[in-house]
Amino acid sequence: MSAQNEVWPIVWPWLALAGLGAFHGLNPAMGWLFAVALGLHRHSRRMVWLSPLPIALGHAFSIAVLAGAFVLAGLAIDLRAVRIGAGLILIGWALYYWRYGHRHRVRTGMQAGLAGLAVWSFLMASAHGAGLMLWPVLMPLCFSGGPEPFAGGALPTALLAIAVHTVAMLIVTTAIAVAVYEWIGLEVLRRAWLNVDLIWTLAIFLAGGLLLFG
Repeated sequence: MSAQNEVWPIVWPWLALAGLGAFHGLNPAMGWLFAVALGLHRHSRRMVWLSPLPIALGHAFSIAVLAGAFVLAGLAIDLRAVRIGAGLILIGWALYYWRYGHRHRVRTGMQAGLAGLAVWSFLMASAHGAGLMLWPVLMPLCFSGGPEPFAGGALPTALLAIAVHTVAMLIVTTAIAVAVYEWIGLEVLRRAWLNVDLIWTLAIFLAGGLLLFG
C-alpha cells in the first residue's frame, strides 16, 4: 500500500494528460470530423490518415504557447498567485465560452492543404481554450518540488507533458476518423449525438475550481 501511495502522485498527472488528449481527440470540433469530411470530399483514404498529423501539430503548438506562458509565470511569480489567477481565467473562459462560444466557430474550406489544416487546428484549439485545461495538471508536474522521474526542470517537463497529451490525441483522432470513414459513416452523428461543447465547458469550469479550491 505504501508503494502505491508513493507512485500514484507521480503517475496520475501523466495519466490525466493522456486522458485529456484522448478527450480532445474524441471531440469532433478538434479535428476528426474535418478529417473525415476532407477525405470524403477528395475521395481519398490517404487524406483521412494524413489529416490528423497537422491537426495534432497545430493543437500542440496552441497548447505550447499557453503552457509556456504558464511556466514563465510560475517561475517569476508566487505559485499561489499563479494558481488563483489560472483558476479565475479558467472559470471566466468557461463562462465566456458557454455564453458566446457558438459565435466564434473557426471555419475553413475543403480546399485546405495540410499546412492550412495545421493553422486551422491551432486556431480551433486556441478558441476552445484547450491549453487552459492542462494547467491544473502542469502545476503539480512542473512545480511540485518533490521527487520526479523527469527532473530536468519545469520547461522540459512541460514539453514532455505536451508530447504525451498530443500523442494520445493523435491516436484517438486517427482511430475515430478512420473508423467513421471506413465503417461507421457520418450518420452516427445523427443517431448518437452528444453535446460535447457542454461537456467541454463544464470541464474547463471544474478545472478552474480545482485550481482555486484544490
